[in-house]
Amino acid sequence: MSTELAAQSIKLPEGVTASLEGRSFAIKGKLGTVRKDFARINVEIQVEGGSVLIKPFSARKKDSTVSNTVHSIVRNMVKGVTRGYTYRLKVVYAHFPISVKTKGDSVVVENFVGERSPRVSRIIGDCKVTTEGDDVVVKGVSLEDVGQTSANLELATKIKRKDQRIFLDGIYIYQKGEGW
Repeated sequence: MSTELAAQSIKLPEGVTASLEGRSFAIKGKLGTVRKDFARINVEIQVEGGSVLIKPFSARKKDSTVSNTVHSIVRNMVKGVTRGYTYRLKVVYAHFPISVKTKGDSVVVENFVGERSPRVSRIIGDCKVTTEGDDVVVKGVSLEDVGQTSANLELATKIKRKDQRIFLDGIYIYQKGEGW
């Protein structure tokens, strides 16, 4: 039984350029540049004028699903350089007021549940982290970097060995969106 190779194409909007260096793929737009290495993935990527063509190497179902995944990743890269991504997190505390500060490429959470030593969370990629009252806003052009930075903040303020239904202090994601 043979099936055709399902090639997928993504049309690039105006002001967005794509480049391919070996197996490393980059998209550049008005908000910045996003790079992704597809060296270990069995998919052929071609940049043709104003579009990106993604083809699996074989007609197997597994290669087709990997091709669909790469298509979604490239589509998210295009959205990132044109609109950007924003995650909003809420700082929740019951008794001890938590202070959140950005220092270099990390976020420092002080006075978490009355602890004397600060908790530190890494900022991935070139995300921008700002605080607005009890909100922490993470913005960036790469969906993976923005999501991982937000997840790092959530994990840094996780309370261990206590009932999480009672001890609700922490930083939690409450809104994910596109656009700055």
